[in-house]
Amino acid sequence: MRVDKWLSAVNVVKRRTIATDMLKSGVVQINGIKAKASKDVKIGDKVTIAYLKGAKHYEVLQIPTTKTIPKSQKEDYVKEL
Repeated sequence: MRVDKWLSAVNVVKRRTIATDMLKSGVVQINGIKAKASKDVKIGDKVTIAYLKGAKHYEVLQIPTTKTIPKSQKEDYVKEL
């Protein structure tokens, strides 16, 4: 699954357009490497988002099969490190 779709599907960001803008700005890294929107996310990848107030680190636990998941199931798909 593309990283921009994954960020919005697992409710890390609200909309896919926001995820795409973050990727274009270069604030999203996958396993320590700056990512483009088309980069595929795999189980076990470490995703880092550099916000102004500090970075947040996430680990991919599962890849969703639907466009979005319920917020109550977020911890099944992503773990904040």
